[in-house]
Amino acid sequence: MDPTVAITGATSGIGRAVAESFVEAGAFVAVSGRDGDAVDRTVEELNGVDGDTDVGRAWGTRVDVRDEFDLERFFERVAREAGPIDVVLANAAVFHGGPGESPTDEVAYSEFDDTMRTNARGVFATIAEALPHLADDARVIVPSGSVAHESKQGMGAYAVSKAAAEAVARGFAADVDATVGVVDPGLVATDLTGMERARDPESVAPLFVWAATEAPAADLDAGRLGLREWKSATR
Repeated sequence: MDPTVAITGATSGIGRAVAESFVEAGAFVAVSGRDGDAVDRTVEELNGVDGDTDVGRAWGTRVDVRDEFDLERFFERVAREAGPIDVVLANAAVFHGGPGESPTDEVAYSEFDDTMRTNARGVFATIAEALPHLADDARVIVPSGSVAHESKQGMGAYAVSKAAAEAVARGFAADVDATVGVVDPGLVATDLTGMERARDPESVAPLFVWAATEAPAADLDAGRLGLREWKSATR
């Protein structure tokens, strides 16, 4: 049976690329994001991939991960549309400022609060609201990066939030039956990071698909998988 996949922050960057990869693999993919118009466009584009009737299909709705009730309704609707959820990608995130341009000592309280509410609490709420609708062997993936555990200048509240999101993933991994872990794709060029010389989101999408479907569950659960593990397993 083809998997049911739910992705937050799916209208651009990594979320969008992973959604397309799963649709091409035959999955039912539920996409969400803060911008309802962008969600509608994403669904239309995903359902038109190559005009191939053998690929999966996409469905989506507007979701703000800062609002747990949005997430509750989202996962309820995904389960009604396609049954138990096999994969959750808690991808939605914000970066007020930009990489190297947000010194921690200059971060405004309002920016810190919104970053943590989206990137850390949002991950917590995403996983918590997905739990009642997960398949028995479901996997939940939290994207992260080296900034979560290495000191880098100008990363401000974003770095703090990513460290917190990883801790949220480990906490759920310790306490629930589902496999919950972190995937680090390295530097990726997205609207969030603004890094033009980094990898394209499309180039790392297979890493996420592998982690969600083929990587040993024991390696992902409470763990951290990245490009090295993926390349080693698939070369």
